[in-house]
Amino acid sequence: MSFPYLKTSLIALLLSTQLYAQQKNNSKNLTQFVNPLIGSAEHGHVFVGANVPFGAVQLGPVNIFEGWDWCSGYNYASNTILGFTHTHLSGTGIGDLNDILVLPFTGKTFVNKITKDNLTNGYGSTFSHANEVVKPGFYSVLLDRYQIKAKLSTSERVGFHHYQFPAKADAHVLIDLADGVGWDAPVETYLKQVSATKIVGYRHSKGWADNQKLYFAMEYSEPIANIRLFSDSLAINGNEGTAKKIKAVLDFNLKNKNEILVKVGISPVSIANASENIKAEIPHWDFEQTVKNADQKWNKELNKIDISADAKTKTIFYTAMYHTAFAPSLFNDHNKDYFGTDRKVYKNANFNNYTTFSLWDTYRALHPLFTITQADKVNDFINSFLAIYQQQGRLPVWHLMGNETNCMNANHSIPVIVDAYFKGFRKYDVNLAYEALKTTAMQKRDGMNYVQKIEHIPADTLLETVANALEYAIDDWCIAQMAKDLNKKEDYAYFTKRSLLYQKYFDKETQFMRGKLANGDWKTPFNPLSSEHRKNDYVEGNAWQYTWLVPQDPNGLVKLFEGEANFSKKLDQLFLIKEALVGEDVSPDISGLIGQYAQGNEPGHHIPYLYSFVGEPWKTAKIVREVADKFYTDQPNGVCGNEDLGQMSAWYIFSSMGFYPVNPANGEYVFGTPLLDKAEIKIQNNKTFVVEAINRTHENIYIQKITLNGAAYDKNYLNHQTLQKGGVLKIFMGATPSPTWGTQKTNRPN
Repeated sequence: MSFPYLKTSLIALLLSTQLYAQQKNNSKNLTQFVNPLIGSAEHGHVFVGANVPFGAVQLGPVNIFEGWDWCSGYNYASNTILGFTHTHLSGTGIGDLNDILVLPFTGKTFVNKITKDNLTNGYGSTFSHANEVVKPGFYSVLLDRYQIKAKLSTSERVGFHHYQFPAKADAHVLIDLADGVGWDAPVETYLKQVSATKIVGYRHSKGWADNQKLYFAMEYSEPIANIRLFSDSLAINGNEGTAKKIKAVLDFNLKNKNEILVKVGISPVSIANASENIKAEIPHWDFEQTVKNADQKWNKELNKIDISADAKTKTIFYTAMYHTAFAPSLFNDHNKDYFGTDRKVYKNANFNNYTTFSLWDTYRALHPLFTITQADKVNDFINSFLAIYQQQGRLPVWHLMGNETNCMNANHSIPVIVDAYFKGFRKYDVNLAYEALKTTAMQKRDGMNYVQKIEHIPADTLLETVANALEYAIDDWCIAQMAKDLNKKEDYAYFTKRSLLYQKYFDKETQFMRGKLANGDWKTPFNPLSSEHRKNDYVEGNAWQYTWLVPQDPNGLVKLFEGEANFSKKLDQLFLIKEALVGEDVSPDISGLIGQYAQGNEPGHHIPYLYSFVGEPWKTAKIVREVADKFYTDQPNGVCGNEDLGQMSAWYIFSSMGFYPVNPANGEYVFGTPLLDKAEIKIQNNKTFVVEAINRTHENIYIQKITLNGAAYDKNYLNHQTLQKGGVLKIFMGATPSPTWGTQKTNRPN
């Protein structure tokens, strides 16, 4: 007996299943939604080029340096390329790195750079964005002057170059170990040709990273016909040279070929390790396979959160995800050797060592995001902190390439450790971690000697006292919580008192956080709009912005305002005030303004969510939507301030899903307004936490009710532990504020 209808149905089912699988697989190709040029214009300062998630190598073009907005080495406003360098910073406010410049060229040899005023008498070329392709893990560009098409890709520790020369052109490659960006300057450089196809060397430099050591090995697909060495612009004999500014020109006889491939391995430890990194990560010469591998790594990274949204929102979201995976960056070799802060080499470590910790920025949202998306790396980050502590006697502040830069304020590795600890990350020595927290908090620098005596930091003895004190209070609250959990009762009491020192800076008459003199008087004259860059009581901000920097105790801040009504009224004024910033030297970091609220700088990122602590969540929703619409776009200027190694993007990722970690270390995410129709968050143990916005439109920005796994959920916040269990959270949206949801005190954040 035959069943033709059933047979046909089965075939149709199989075909539809295959089609669905194809569609599903295609939908997971999320790198197609990334636009790496977002944030490359104006103040975004993002890295543009080829890299893989958290890789040591960030290989990309470097423009003629034109000032602060070229901190990464590249700005979209430029039309020049000097060459391709192997290390970059992304979104910082200080320039450094851009080590080991390589440039393919034809024609006359120059060993000094072109300038804006003279684009011919030097090395370098113009280019057009029309001939530039940038994708995760891949960069290509046509160098106008030489008509060379350059393509770049990477593994974690190896940069891979592909240069296509014009037919029958003379082919050369320049190596410049002198060049760097911003503060960077060479101290000693070395280069040697060790075979017909291999160059090795090192670059030791001084900059933001005061004592940086980088070793390299270069392997060429074609034999080097001739090598010419230079000390700066002075020719030197031989195939080996050591000087402050070593440069080399390599000549090639390509004959009928018109391409050269170059693999560049880097190491913080040795030339030998740089060579081994090439063998371990890219032993072949298949450039396209390297591009595919990089794309797969990025797709794996981006698939950790699968969203439903319009194409523009997807581009903004997945580019933000992309930007959160640049740093911290690996600072060890494939064999786990790394270079310590104490200038010693540590062999075969039992963790991956990382660097590039912009903690003043990233403790606020990026590291809390990592506890969701980078569960396999969080313990390594903390072990890196603890190694630094053991080597330099305190936890890192802003660590770069084995160096403590001491940049920015406070000790914000502390909330990162405490947040991870309470979220169950314990693959490190917990007792050592607590020792590191306490030892770091008991230093005498930058006003901590006053904090230790439970006193205010006098504004007539130091600058930036209010900013320092408020940030210390956050760290101290974190230490107190861990002390309590470890049953260290005296420490808990002591650090709790320190965490309340923020109260001493609140002037009830003006309702601002203000500098206070040694005798207890308020510092005068006082203008809350004053935004002098590193010349007043605040850091990259003013009293309007810093008065709210109490994310560890918003309810305590409400009490200082003597009630919710006063608190809410003052908060309203923050977003409405029209007066301009005041000061002879206003910080360029104060950007992305709505009133006096500055989205472009990190200390204010939690502020829109403070309304929820006084039962006005609809105001949070309105501000979050305005910030997202104004300051996050799919254009090159689509980041309104320094990206700061992922913090600016982390704000968007959290906020677009509908919640944000106001307190960076208590495991609570405060609801705002979802910008996505749906977000599926992949968590550990193959679980998924789904956030679905019902009836969400551009007008329907207000939460009406929430359900969790079908049951009513009345809280205006979500616990990390709840998220980690997996489930389905449905957020029902409307065009007008709900008079009841999130307003009751029992449902507000803690």
